[in-house]
Amino acid sequence: MSADRRLTPATDRVAHVSLKGRVAASAWTEGRPARLGVPLAWLHAAPGGARDRQLLMGTALLEIDRQDGWVFVQTGCGYCGWLETAALASPLEPPLAPTHWLAVPASHLYPAPKVQAPAGAALSLGAQLTVVGQAGAFAELASGAFVPRAHLRPLDDRPADPVTVAESLLGTPYLWAGNSHAGIDCSGLVQVAFHACGRACPADSDLQWQAFGPALAPGTPLRRGDLVFWRGHVALICDATRILHANGHTMSVAHEGREAALARIAAAGEGAFLGICRPA
Repeated sequence: MSADRRLTPATDRVAHVSLKGRVAASAWTEGRPARLGVPLAWLHAAPGGARDRQLLMGTALLEIDRQDGWVFVQTGCGYCGWLETAALASPLEPPLAPTHWLAVPASHLYPAPKVQAPAGAALSLGAQLTVVGQAGAFAELASGAFVPRAHLRPLDDRPADPVTVAESLLGTPYLWAGNSHAGIDCSGLVQVAFHACGRACPADSDLQWQAFGPALAPGTPLRRGDLVFWRGHVALICDATRILHANGHTMSVAHEGREAALARIAAAGEGAFLGICRPA
């Protein structure tokens, strides 16, 4: 078993039953299914600790432990960490599964089905929502809020090209560990794009390198959607000359010439080039 804390569903008090015989724990749990009930939340390395990754509304979670207003969870992609308990959907709410996902870079929750209503919290690409009805141009959610129907797709209606999805976020500001229209990092961009296409994808670039390897042999003709990896960074191949990445150089999601990026990153010593992978 990996000792990586990001992939280990255990705290210093409680561990998931799948870890029996591999870790020491004073208590064991099968976990409690939960979902993220807010538009956006940070997953932390420890209660009140460093931020690891952002999660989007509707993300499926497995609750492992609770401590002083924090809950330790495992996401569907296996990532583990601490959330503020208030970010979970209320257990008193009907346990309705999501029916739709947000297929545009951003939208809003509205208190009433009209464009003049005071828009509330912002939603980000990939948020999963439970639609229970419709009112004109708006979808009604189980929470009682409304979202423009044109911004939604059924969960089984997915695009095929992650690069096209990622390009819809061009200009989004760079934010380390971000996964939203308000701010996103390199691995967040890849994960959001792949998840929008219904494809599994880990959260961090080192985990993506492990999941999508091995690297292509030197000289292999490249394709749109191949992934370029450096130590600590990842980008998507767009075409014969360009990549797309959320990067600290422009502090945004931007296109860049592949050879120019390779030279720039090498000159800056920002991370060793690892190779190019082709996700299955």
